[in-house]
Amino acid sequence: MAVRLDVNLLDYVLIAIYFATVLGIGLAARKRISSSLDFFLAGRGLPAWVTGLAFVSANLGAIEILGMAANGVQYGAMTVHYYWIGAVPAMVFLGIVMMPFYYRSKVRSVPEFLRRRFNGATQLLNAITFAVAQVLIAGVNLYALAIVMEALLGWPLPVSVVVSAVIVLAYITLGGLSSAIYNEVLQFFVILAGLIPLTVLGLIKVGGVSGLADKVRQSSLGEGGLHTWAGTAGENPMQAHWIGIVFGLGFVLSFGYWTTNFAEVQRALSARNTNASRLTPIIAAYPKLFIPLVTVLPGMIALVLFNGWGEGQDYNNAIPLLMRDLLPNGVLGVAVTGLLASFMAGMAANISGFNTVFTNDIWQAHVRKERDDGYYLRVGRIATVAGVALGVGTAFIAAGYTNIMNYLQALFSFFNAPLFATFIIGLFWRRMTPWAGFWGLLAGTAAAFVSYIAYKAGIVNFGTELNASFWGAGVAFVVDVIVSVAVTLVTTAKPVEELRGLVYGLTAVDAEDDALAGDARWYRSPVLLGTGAIVLAAVMYGVIL
Repeated sequence: MAVRLDVNLLDYVLIAIYFATVLGIGLAARKRISSSLDFFLAGRGLPAWVTGLAFVSANLGAIEILGMAANGVQYGAMTVHYYWIGAVPAMVFLGIVMMPFYYRSKVRSVPEFLRRRFNGATQLLNAITFAVAQVLIAGVNLYALAIVMEALLGWPLPVSVVVSAVIVLAYITLGGLSSAIYNEVLQFFVILAGLIPLTVLGLIKVGGVSGLADKVRQSSLGEGGLHTWAGTAGENPMQAHWIGIVFGLGFVLSFGYWTTNFAEVQRALSARNTNASRLTPIIAAYPKLFIPLVTVLPGMIALVLFNGWGEGQDYNNAIPLLMRDLLPNGVLGVAVTGLLASFMAGMAANISGFNTVFTNDIWQAHVRKERDDGYYLRVGRIATVAGVALGVGTAFIAAGYTNIMNYLQALFSFFNAPLFATFIIGLFWRRMTPWAGFWGLLAGTAAAFVSYIAYKAGIVNFGTELNASFWGAGVAFVVDVIVSVAVTLVTTAKPVEELRGLVYGLTAVDAEDDALAGDARWYRSPVLLGTGAIVLAAVMYGVIL
């Protein structure tokens, strides 16, 4: 069912100003690009607060806003698991433990790190699966924006998808990662400016927090829609057991996504030194704790204000419906701009990750080696165009899902869960061999696909699509570990000297101290700030057990 927004000239003026600003940032960033390092990693010169906000903004795409609101409608308060156990601990682990390995090894991507730790075959396998994943996820972002464009202008899906793609293509091709990151900082504040009024007006409409709670109890979700852990050993809206939530989501899916997804890690790699790179995901963890207030909560408000969910009404329409019925003109323009900004932030993260990995880890590493830097800069720009074009095609796959977050979590179980297993074993077990990395990753990825196909075919009943992703991720992780250990026992490990700086406990001999003045102060301590974020997540869980 299409949703049409009643926008006027004031709304369109606000949207036009935003687009002009975005393209202006792209043009300004273009002047700073003189090498492939500038294009792909912003010259490694950005402060932690910039990369931290870009880190969270890159994840706060239209997928998250529309998808988590859709989950709020379908599953209620249990959706906050994606933030408090499914994001924050892994973000802190990335900052404290893993970023020093990424940053000090001076790799340009996660697949490049895998080549150095394992071999070229493992690099190529990960690069291909990552590139495919980013194109599929870019398609979800395009589809999400097309929903907004259709609501705004009444354009059909194909036209909305193509126009949306051209907008993002323009500023990433112009300014590379610098343009993407500075725009993501701007977009973070624009997104909040659009979603906060929507949440406040929605709460007023339903009679505040207590009024919302009463109405949720009377909805299809019942009392279970207001709790996070209650009922996870029996019946609950997500039909998920606490083991699946803790192991499948809290460990495998979340650590797999946050610690190995180059679209996110790339922001931290662009920081100015090791400490800034470590602080990047930890700074991002603090706003991440509170984002459910403007994504999940509006979904629960939409649940009680509108009818027909999952029948004639797509869960993805929760935010557009609220915007249509609650926001006055002017504020509506800001909210629409926020959704457009969220789409562009997510899409930019996908495409900037895709062009870097395609250029460095597929083209340069395996197709055309030892060309001049300008050649790879041109390949990166061509890859950007190709990535957006492929995203247009995959947008129509996403259109087949009434809840795009279900589709997205399935993709994460395919591509991120097995990669995390390979990565974490290789990081802490120096004996793991190069071919164990390759075969473990391949077997884990295949296991995730088999698990999902078994669920879709009715061979295994996981209850819901999301729960199937939790268990699929767990299966992928376990299979990857078993195969990695088995192959390690019958193949030869790398010499210790080749593993320095790539394995825990083996520091590189030439590792330099790049600390800057002020890095030793308490408020720049990754361990202290990371611990604070995890404690705060536990406290917030205590409010809605």
